[in-house]
Amino acid sequence: MRSWHGKLFFFAGFVCVLMLTSWHTSKSDNLPSQLHLVYERLLRAEQRGEVLSQELLKVLGQLQNRSIAPSNLTISNSSALLEERVLRRLLPSQPNAHIYLPHLKEHEGSLKPIVHLGQRRTGVSLVLGVPTVHRQKQSYLVNTLQSLLYDLSTAERKDIVIVVFVAETNATFVNAVVQTVQTNLPDAVRSGVIEVISPSPHYYPDFSNLKETFGDPKERVRWRTKQNLDYSFLMLYAQSKGTYYVQLEDDIVAKQGFFQSMKKYIAQVLSEEWLFLEFSQLGFIGKLFRTSDLPMIVEFFLMFHKDKPIDWLLDHILWVKVCNPEKDLKHCNNEKARLKRAYKPSLFQHVGLHSSLPGKIQNLKDKDFGNQVLFKGHYNPPAELSSSLEKYLSHTLERAYNGDDFFWGLTPKRGDYILITFTTPQAVKGYFFRSGNIETNGDRFYNTTVEVLPNNNSVKEKVTKGELACCKTSSDGFVQIGSFKNGVAEGEVDGALGEIVAIRLLVHSDSDVWVLLSEIFIKV
Repeated sequence: MRSWHGKLFFFAGFVCVLMLTSWHTSKSDNLPSQLHLVYERLLRAEQRGEVLSQELLKVLGQLQNRSIAPSNLTISNSSALLEERVLRRLLPSQPNAHIYLPHLKEHEGSLKPIVHLGQRRTGVSLVLGVPTVHRQKQSYLVNTLQSLLYDLSTAERKDIVIVVFVAETNATFVNAVVQTVQTNLPDAVRSGVIEVISPSPHYYPDFSNLKETFGDPKERVRWRTKQNLDYSFLMLYAQSKGTYYVQLEDDIVAKQGFFQSMKKYIAQVLSEEWLFLEFSQLGFIGKLFRTSDLPMIVEFFLMFHKDKPIDWLLDHILWVKVCNPEKDLKHCNNEKARLKRAYKPSLFQHVGLHSSLPGKIQNLKDKDFGNQVLFKGHYNPPAELSSSLEKYLSHTLERAYNGDDFFWGLTPKRGDYILITFTTPQAVKGYFFRSGNIETNGDRFYNTTVEVLPNNNSVKEKVTKGELACCKTSSDGFVQIGSFKNGVAEGEVDGALGEIVAIRLLVHSDSDVWVLLSEIFIKV
């Protein structure tokens, strides 16, 4: 128990230091900037405190499982119970789920998720929640996840976690989703970027006696009620994993650079009053919350989960917080606008045609989303370009190399290539090739290597003899220096290779899809 006190006192001391820092910086000439930094540090400290709280809750759960006879309480046991009460007063409040879902009392642990994939990552900036359910027509989940991961940098991948919540209790379907995510996104799962969870078999109540409201048939009332419980479960799981939580759906696409855009906007409004930020105008998509606010929000959702859809309930929270019954609707709307901030252009677009509600077709489109950036241009050294791949329409290799368009080629076969021959030999420092784009992410290079042709024959001989650890021999004098991984090939070129005559992308097996090069960058 003594170590718990140490952690708690350390956390309290840390917060005090931050408060003193704030007081001290008030004397400086750069007060707004300093206060902004202090406020950001306090948010981080709060997040660390929440992570610690979760650890303490686990220990307290172990305490509860101990068998202690009331008639034989010793002094040490009494002390332990007292410390447990004190700790519970210090821990953040949790939604009273058992009040609104009384059936949960019948099965211990029915609020605990089943974690199928992931590294249980915590302490990140953004937690993205993606609930998914069985759809009769088509699943969009993999495309959604690929869109979210598309252009995240290495640093961004370490500061984010995507929680896929399989909101079903059918073990066959849950296992199928788990296998699909594992097969299609193994690196993201292995690194901890993606987690897959599902609820306890006892989480959902009996939906057969729901009251029909707003003219909705019983099936739609059941669908929206379950959806409210799905969001609530996911939010409860996410609250201890990061500083901010973003609610998404399993049938959306993300705008390129969404992570940077969100972080930048958060920094702009960090010290202002708001309940959530809107990064999409549609329903509940793209809504960002402070994780410290989630317990209150979830409790409200659970309290009225049988009454209204989730986006209506969210609006009602705003009404309760700021609307004055003695004033008019215009005043109410102005006050609510202070607590929800809309970012434009929208960063997430709805693409699913078939709803998870059987038979429902939804042509929802966010008019503020705009057009996607489908390629990224760079200045590259002068070169002659050739390829065995047949281009599609006007998406030529030359235009892609010059940064004017993307290259789109028909289905690659083993032995197909793209060859970049420099006008004069170049001292190449690095390379970056991205295949696929945000809309056609599946059209990638698979089992394809990056190779260079050194200008100096002695360098080729060294590679053949295994004297250069950077690379290995290929054919026609080329040496292999890298390969495509998850659609991207990037790396530095060892200076020992000297000047380079040409770079080649070589396909080693037949593909089932077309290929698209959306970014070509030769760093010299």
